[in-house]
Amino acid sequence: MTEPRSIAVPPEAAGQRLDHFIATQLEGVSRSRVQLLLDQGDVLVNDAQAKASFKLRGGEHILITGEPHPAPLKATPQDIPLDVVFEDKHFAVVNKPAGMMVHAGAGESEDARNSNTLVNALLFRFKALSATGGDLRPGIVHRLDKETSGLIIVAKNDAAHGALAELFSSRQISKTYIALVHGAVERQKGTITAAVSRDPMRRTRMTTRPADNARSAVSHYEVVRRIETRFGKFTLVRVRIETGRTHQIRVHMASIGHPVVGDTVYGASSQLTDQVAAQAAPSRSARRNSQPERLRLNRNFLHAARLAFTHPVTGKPLELESPLPGDLEKFLASLESGRTDSVNTSVTRTKSDGGAPLIK
Repeated sequence: MTEPRSIAVPPEAAGQRLDHFIATQLEGVSRSRVQLLLDQGDVLVNDAQAKASFKLRGGEHILITGEPHPAPLKATPQDIPLDVVFEDKHFAVVNKPAGMMVHAGAGESEDARNSNTLVNALLFRFKALSATGGDLRPGIVHRLDKETSGLIIVAKNDAAHGALAELFSSRQISKTYIALVHGAVERQKGTITAAVSRDPMRRTRMTTRPADNARSAVSHYEVVRRIETRFGKFTLVRVRIETGRTHQIRVHMASIGHPVVGDTVYGASSQLTDQVAAQAAPSRSARRNSQPERLRLNRNFLHAARLAFTHPVTGKPLELESPLPGDLEKFLASLESGRTDSVNTSVTRTKSDGGAPLIK
């Protein structure tokens, strides 16, 4: 721990809030960190504890007894159930549930934010993982979005991590996803090659608009099933990606006018409304007062369903699959119960209307 730090409050600081003033005096320290120091009683004003909202008068003496810069965050083991579909002494393949982050963000500064991630669960289950990714990302060779479920590879040692990373880099790992998208996809098969970059206006999004820093991205899609329902038209697609850009499938499908169901970031609606019932109301006022059925999916309908590659150590071919999780099966069943076409398709089927397997 560093020595306590003293700050003399100049007369021109009169009227400022205590937390605002301290944040201007400590380089690289966030307001949230200052608030934490105050909450912990690590800030004294004239030898007495004070609240963040305390108004300075000028001339006070501030003493900071805690550490302004927190220690680097390190992932810790946490007893969280894992669905392990493959494991040997080199690596494991895990079926990640939707809603679970793969790892905490590098900017996180509080232990409470570094919990319930896949990494926490992996450390408890496997104890030792590769250190290549650093203290926050042990064992992590590639990632899945928080709201995407499915298969992810985890390296147990640095040698395996390096070998797996090389397979990804040389595009020798086949990654197949199942997605439900809005609208009727016109072509039975297609390839999207639009480069992907960070959206300069909304930094949490990616975009296919031309940019100097755009990275190449290739997605091959194939229609599995076309669904016409009271809630609109949808297409179940199988997508194989050659590259692994952030949000790649989500931004690629949105770029051709077919956002992934549930993906409000890229244009999907937050809920689906029974359009037939809404339009059947006899008047505008009746439509306003009617309560047509609505469906909501609190995640993206995107699932990493298959990984196929050659084991980098044994040379053995591996083909690992994960069926659609229960929440997606249930949503698809609810959606298909409102079909307006003549096809009677059960959600539990693994064959499309044309006879092709769901995962291939």
